[in-house]
Amino acid sequence: MDLNTFWFLVWGLLWAVYLALDGFDFGACMAHNFIARTPDERRVVINTIGPVWDGNEVWLVTAGGVTFAAFPPVYASLFSGLYTAMFLLLLSLIFRGVSFEFRGKVEGEGWRRFWDLSIAAGGFLPALLLGVFFGNLFRGFPLEGGTIMSGFFDLLNPYALLTAVFFMIVFLHHGLLWLALRAGGPLAERSAAAASRAWPLVALLFLSFIAASRYATPLFSNYEARPLLYLLPLAAAAGLARSRAGFAASQRGAFLGSFVFIIALVFTGLAGMFPDLVPAIGERGAGLTAYNSASGAYTLKVMTAVVAVFVPAVIAYQLWVYKVFSPKLTTENLKDLGHYY
Repeated sequence: MDLNTFWFLVWGLLWAVYLALDGFDFGACMAHNFIARTPDERRVVINTIGPVWDGNEVWLVTAGGVTFAAFPPVYASLFSGLYTAMFLLLLSLIFRGVSFEFRGKVEGEGWRRFWDLSIAAGGFLPALLLGVFFGNLFRGFPLEGGTIMSGFFDLLNPYALLTAVFFMIVFLHHGLLWLALRAGGPLAERSAAAASRAWPLVALLFLSFIAASRYATPLFSNYEARPLLYLLPLAAAAGLARSRAGFAASQRGAFLGSFVFIIALVFTGLAGMFPDLVPAIGERGAGLTAYNSASGAYTLKVMTAVVAVFVPAVIAYQLWVYKVFSPKLTTENLKDLGHYY
């Protein structure tokens, strides 16, 4: 495997892990107001993600950093051509973090209601915008000299909007499974029931997304040339099945099935794009690729050494954090476990 292909895979893996990790944060935030029925239950929902959400966003920062260092023209193209969408995404992520902190600063029903709605918006808007982004990435952009020539409203095409709705429902289902795993008592039971009701919609949208991708994007031309790639959508389907079939027996198994589903789903699209990173509409290889936009070989070699050292360290740290905060949360034990949101 050459360095360009390796860094395409690293780039894709960082995005996939980010969506699988911060995805349950988005889902828990979206579910925050309707799944929790009391102020204490809302505190439980917030505290299930409170110790981990900022660590999950490390993967977004890393994905952006890798884009900048490994594929500078791709970074320039995306962050200039999609400036408005990127700005709204970052603003919503910032506002979500602020909402966690400010919600408990003032005792007042109106104050908390405002920040509760802000938390829900902080889950909904990033999910929507990331869905629009990946929908357009899979579909391709109108390019001129590597520059994206579409405005913000041009991004809201039917395929991208379908992908956005799909992402929102996937993240909501993922977040409900997380709450069923991490919360206790009636809140966990309601989360499990809501996840069970959401699953058929996730499955329907998954089939719709695959069908739309077959006809609205060039993704499947790579699959026709390399039939082994079909293992990726099959792995996604298996993860989705596990997230439903495994739930009755194992909350952990259902959540891990959903995690695998998201990882395989992202790679289903990225494998169809390869070697494109910013595809041109209708012309494979005419956009910015892993070969015509990569940094020099020396830079990629240095980055490979850095990744080999620091990515395992980040993974080990995050696993330790998840282990420390693994006890189930209830309205009775929040204070005893040291949670503070």
